[in-house]
Amino acid sequence: MEKIYMIPVNDAYQSSAACPICELKQKAEQNYLEYYLGPSLMEPDTRKITNKTGFCPEHMGKLNQSVTNRLGLGLMMHTHLKDFNEDITKDLVNAAPGKAGLIKGRTTDYKAKLNSIADRIDKRVSLCPICDKLNDAMEHYIEVICWMYAHDPAFKEKFTDGKCHCLPHTALLLRQAAKLSQNEAADFVTALASSTEANFTSLIDDVEFFTLKFDYRNNDKPWGNSKNSIQRSMRFLSSDRRDFDETGKR
Repeated sequence: MEKIYMIPVNDAYQSSAACPICELKQKAEQNYLEYYLGPSLMEPDTRKITNKTGFCPEHMGKLNQSVTNRLGLGLMMHTHLKDFNEDITKDLVNAAPGKAGLIKGRTTDYKAKLNSIADRIDKRVSLCPICDKLNDAMEHYIEVICWMYAHDPAFKEKFTDGKCHCLPHTALLLRQAAKLSQNEAADFVTALASSTEANFTSLIDDVEFFTLKFDYRNNDKPWGNSKNSIQRSMRFLSSDRRDFDETGKR
């Protein structure tokens, strides 16, 4: 019997996505983007978090592209800037070293202060609640995928039926497979390796033909699957991204 947590996994493996886990990640990410621009942004607990963390550059960009709630994004940005300013600016102003002169010689203690403030800035700008939630969701999905492979024959068939995974998500699956029993891992990794090897071979051949098409002697030869082989290779190597698509759309 299909459990509720199995539904999105089954849907992803039934989709036409090149990597089903990329599909899961994109849908989860969209849900979190909508969550932080929805009613939650006025909740004190949510604002306490976003005041401290803000968002990483990637998710700030995606929030900026959304037209659902520009006011909400402005409110979050306003209080985050205030929090960041109160945390950093006073110490930054005070960290400026005095100039060395005849009476006051050179000192080196300012270097540690400057590096300390730089470390604090780096740490804060790297924080992102969407990344945190997304990482938790992906960890859960990977666990569910491995469990379903071992316990759901129908899903096992979907997993082995020509589906491939990008290399970053292949790595996640391998780390989860390391937690399985030896027999379960043997079966799972064999299927994973087979699809990965097949995808490598296919992409290498397609990219090679893509390059050969630039030879005038191959002008009349059909492109076959090679025309978008560069973008498919990028998605395989780095996971799916909008700017890896030749049309600019997923």
